[in-house]
Amino acid sequence: MIYEREERPLKEVYSDLLVEYGRKDPRIVIVEADLMKSGSTDKFQQEFPDRAFDVGVAEANMICVAAGLSLMGKIPFTHTFAVFASRRCCDQINQSVAYAGCNVKMCGSDPGITTELNGGTHMAMDDVGIMRSIPEMTIFEPVDSRQLRAVFPQILNLETPVYIRLFRPNATRIFTGEETDFRLGKGIVLREGSDVTILSSGIMVAEALKAAELLEKQQIQAEIINIHTIKPLDTRLIIESAAKTGCVVTAENGSIYNGLGSAAAECLAEHLPRPMKRIGVQDCFGQIGHVEELLNAFHMAAEDIAAAAAELVRNKEKGGL
Repeated sequence: MIYEREERPLKEVYSDLLVEYGRKDPRIVIVEADLMKSGSTDKFQQEFPDRAFDVGVAEANMICVAAGLSLMGKIPFTHTFAVFASRRCCDQINQSVAYAGCNVKMCGSDPGITTELNGGTHMAMDDVGIMRSIPEMTIFEPVDSRQLRAVFPQILNLETPVYIRLFRPNATRIFTGEETDFRLGKGIVLREGSDVTILSSGIMVAEALKAAELLEKQQIQAEIINIHTIKPLDTRLIIESAAKTGCVVTAENGSIYNGLGSAAAECLAEHLPRPMKRIGVQDCFGQIGHVEELLNAFHMAAEDIAAAAAELVRNKEKGGL
């Protein structure tokens, strides 16, 4: 597989979708925390100035404003960096949005190590865990622009809160245009295999596919599944794949605690216990660096995924854990 970058940043694709659907539905509004230019949502502001609200550097207030707009019949989309969209706004999201039954769509950009040079203080390693704990919250992490375009109208049609975990720069192109079945809550088998299942989301999908190529050289056939919707989880697909392969690796851009790895482990523990390993940030804070450097620093690169998968397969063949 050729791992090319898309021509346009994912944040621009997201902004274009807001404008496109904003022309069709006057209920769509945006609420920002002084990041319109950074997030490219200034395009929406230019076209719909009376439907764009900038509350300044006051993220918690942004959520409360969005909740109020929802109660007035609007469909508000909020945006700030993932670290602020989750941790700083947790109480407001839980109480003012979810508990109150408000239809608010929240975009958290630059999740996990993709914060890069902004460093550890701005790295949201725990945002998925925070959002997973909130009732009726949907968590969607697109891998590229085609997937984002396909799922966006489904997000719009939901009447419950949604957290969009958005990688802002140019994403690695995973889907070429032949795929059509993108559905919230349904994982996608990118590569079939019989020896080990690798579940991945966001930027880690490309790493998982590279790992599969490395494993193939060892005569290990990995099944690669893109879990773009972390909540609700596609438990049926995970169980079916684990039953076939006998072991599972998860790969996520964030903490291994309470994220995709934990969700998969809970699923398997309840329905089909199988040996598994979790690739992600291992109970530590972030640091400054570029994505490629941080993947290696946190042992999240394709080589690390392949090594974990190979160990599981060897142990499985020996009849151990």
